[in-house]
Amino acid sequence: MALTDRQQIQGLMFRRSLPGNAGMLFDYRMPRSITMWMKNTYIPLDMIFIGNDGRVNYIAQRTTPHSETIITSRGRAVLEVNGGTSSRLGIVPGDKVEHPIFGN
Repeated sequence: MALTDRQQIQGLMFRRSLPGNAGMLFDYRMPRSITMWMKNTYIPLDMIFIGNDGRVNYIAQRTTPHSETIITSRGRAVLEVNGGTSSRLGIVPGDKVEHPIFGN
């Protein structure tokens, strides 16, 4: 979980690997426009943007390491996982994420 400003700024930057079943959930506590990038990130990631109701709004798949391209969507949270995970698991916009932050 990335809850503090510092944790959210750091995210998964500088990590050289991420276990297959691991990820990082960024909780922004209220719906808003969320912007992310891959600067200083060494591994490709899927960024799963999630609304206040726990529904997947958008998925940025297999993002490019070290890219400064801004990735933006609306949501309350972002789940970062290894690149390709959303395809492998069949995660698509509209799917529901269950976690206490979404009240489910």
